[in-house]
Amino acid sequence: MRAGIVALMAAVLPLSAQAGETVTYTVNGGAFEGYRATASGSSKGMVLIIHDWDGLTDYEVRRADMLAAMGYDAFAVDLYGKGNRPTETGAKKAEVGKLYKDREKMRRLILGGLTEARKAGDAKTVVMGYCFGGAATLELARSGKASGIAGYATFHGGLSTPEGQSYPANTPPLLIAHGGADTSITMDHVATLSKELEEAGVPYEIQVYSGAPHAFTVFGSNRYRKTADEHSWDAFTDFLMANLGK
Repeated sequence: MRAGIVALMAAVLPLSAQAGETVTYTVNGGAFEGYRATASGSSKGMVLIIHDWDGLTDYEVRRADMLAAMGYDAFAVDLYGKGNRPTETGAKKAEVGKLYKDREKMRRLILGGLTEARKAGDAKTVVMGYCFGGAATLELARSGKASGIAGYATFHGGLSTPEGQSYPANTPPLLIAHGGADTSITMDHVATLSKELEEAGVPYEIQVYSGAPHAFTVFGSNRYRKTADEHSWDAFTDFLMANLGK
C-alpha cells in the first residue's frame, strides 16, 4: 500500500458509505458521540483518531473507514460532546479554547474515548490527530497517563509545548507530518519540538512536505495537497506496521 492508497480508498469509501457505526458513550456523566470502524477478520491493532476543531465530522469517519479497510480497528473520539459540531469559525475557536484552557479536561476526555474504544478489544493503540487533534495527541503524549500506547502521530497539528510541561523519557515513538508552507505552525515550531524530543530522549520522526499548507490532508478543501497527503499516509502506514507489530 504505497502512493495512491489515499486516492484509491477515497474512491472506494465515499462519505455516504460508512463502514462503521456511531457510538454514544459517557465521560463523567456527559454524553459523547464517537465513531467505530472495525477491521474484518483479525485486527492488526487499534488506532484512536482525534478530530480537528470542527469536531468529529465525515472527515474523521472516512479516515476511520480507511484504517478499517487496512485491517485496523479505528475509533474516532469526540471531545466536544454529542451534537456539538460547530460550523462558524468563532464557535470553533471557542470550543478549542475551552479545552486549551482546561488541559486536564482535554486529557480526561481523550482517555474516556480510549476506554470506549477498547471495549472492542485491541489494548495496544496508536493515537493520531489532525490540526487541533494533533495538538491534543501531543497533550496526551506529554501526560504519560495513557497505558498500552504504541505510538503517537500528528498531521499538521499544533506542536508547541505549554509552559511547565515536557515529554517523559519513556514516551512511545512520535510521527510528525508537517507542511513546509504552513504559516500557522511554522518550521520554528518544528525545530523547537525536535530539540525538546532530542533532549528528552524520545524516539521521533518528522516528515516535512514542500509546498504543503496547514490542513494539507483535508479532502476537497483549497488547502488539500494530494502528494503530501499520500506521502504522509504512506509514512503513517509504515509507522503503524512498525509500532503495532503487524
